[in-house]
Amino acid sequence: TNDAVYKSRDEGQLWERFPSFSARRVTTLAIDPQYPATIYAGTMADAVYKSPDGGQHWLPHNVGLKEHVSFINQFVFHPTDHDQIYAATTVGAFYTKDGGREWEERMAGMKEVHIVVSIAIHPRDPRILYAGTTGGVYRSDSAGMGWKKINKGLIPEQELMGGMSLGVNVIIFDVVNPDIVYAGTTKGLFRTATRGEQWERIGQSLPDLFISSILLDPTQPKTLYIGGPGGVWKSPDSGQAWTAINSGLGSLNIRTLAMSQRDSHLLYAGTNGSGLYRSTDAGATWTSLPLKAAPAHAQ
Repeated sequence: TNDAVYKSRDEGQLWERFPSFSARRVTTLAIDPQYPATIYAGTMADAVYKSPDGGQHWLPHNVGLKEHVSFINQFVFHPTDHDQIYAATTVGAFYTKDGGREWEERMAGMKEVHIVVSIAIHPRDPRILYAGTTGGVYRSDSAGMGWKKINKGLIPEQELMGGMSLGVNVIIFDVVNPDIVYAGTTKGLFRTATRGEQWERIGQSLPDLFISSILLDPTQPKTLYIGGPGGVWKSPDSGQAWTAINSGLGSLNIRTLAMSQRDSHLLYAGTNGSGLYRSTDAGATWTSLPLKAAPAHAQ
């Protein structure tokens, strides 16, 4: 959050606040999939911190990051080697092979872009990466050593010729066929079935073009969720038809969505200004999860 890192052990009912992170604005968190006590925090103005003990202690891990990396947008783990991590930042894409001890820039081919908002890594071939940037989408087939711009269909040809761009906020691979990729942008939702060589717009019926978050249900691969300033929307058919699922939300301005790995009906929605919400019924209803402090003995 804007003021600290919080941890819940009971699906958001009670929260433990880590005072070591007070006065730092945390912009993204990532939990090591293999060792869940290992946590990475991206911050505004302070770059990367790492905790080896579930958030009790934090150490800066910024060697190799540019001095002016002011904002970390996302961390992405290699699917089998979790010491390999990519970071999307306001000054480009960075990579570490040793759990954040040292970082190196991975920006070859992205000369005209500085802000990388989102990175997605192919679940079966980790050399293949997609990057969502303020200048559209880039793909790498070499673990980020080189990037190719793949904006055909994302931006109308006349705007492309005029140097126009669009911001890509989120990129996600299809859970069944990783040749299919979804991109949530500042100007709508897009899909490619050709590894990004051609994009098509989907979800034209959505009332707000700005997409800040996308979820796919691994148990029902055609089920898609998106969040943005227009609330949370759900599609049962890979993005053709959509239904608003905002019952109980105090704000429709959605910053991020998350799905439980154990139960695809358990969803969380982080809002801009109205806190955190949880749904236990695949988005049909939402309840607020205030940051209520856990008693001392629960910590």
